[in-house]
Amino acid sequence: MSPKYTPITDSLMEYIDENWLRENSILKQLREETAILPMARMQIAAEQGQFMALLVQMLGVKNIIEIGTFTGYSALVMAQAMPEEGRITCCDVSEEWTAIAQKYWQRAKVDHKINLQLAPALDTLEALLPQKQASFDLAFIDADKANYDNYYEKCLELLKPGGVVLLDNVFWGGSVADQSDLEPDTNAIRDVNRKIHLDHRVSISIVPFGDGLTLARKKEL
Repeated sequence: MSPKYTPITDSLMEYIDENWLRENSILKQLREETAILPMARMQIAAEQGQFMALLVQMLGVKNIIEIGTFTGYSALVMAQAMPEEGRITCCDVSEEWTAIAQKYWQRAKVDHKINLQLAPALDTLEALLPQKQASFDLAFIDADKANYDNYYEKCLELLKPGGVVLLDNVFWGGSVADQSDLEPDTNAIRDVNRKIHLDHRVSISIVPFGDGLTLARKKEL
């Protein structure tokens, strides 16, 4: 263990929320409504959303592709951080979950920035490639783990040089470090983690928010 590593205890997490977290009322309401759902664990942490919003602002992001939208927290926080002309293409297959998302997007008056595609994400990505190759500034992958590698490759094609792909759940609850865990989803995350580590098309880092967030920046041509 690194001597500079500080474990994130519950009390430290409370301190972080009290001293760094800025979550507006609409984001908070969406998080609270999602928290009662059976699949609530799929929602990103509020501090991760705040980091993603800052990243959008720092990079001047105007075009985003999101793989896995759930109830729309990540899309909402990024849409609020984008300029008025910014656009997000959201890929999901659940009408039930995205109905919640659309309600909050409308409340926040950012729904005009968001293009929801209710279809398998790989189909949407394939359809985008002919006219949108190398046109997105940022991609966020937070969907079925078996297809993470496929999503990563398609998103790299869609990203501009200098664009960034974010991959969520790269710790997979710590299972990636448990060599006795041979579940398909765990292996899929391990494989894409290893691949990105060795992928010289991108510069990489990791942020230990929630379940782990990988940042991979597509290198300039």
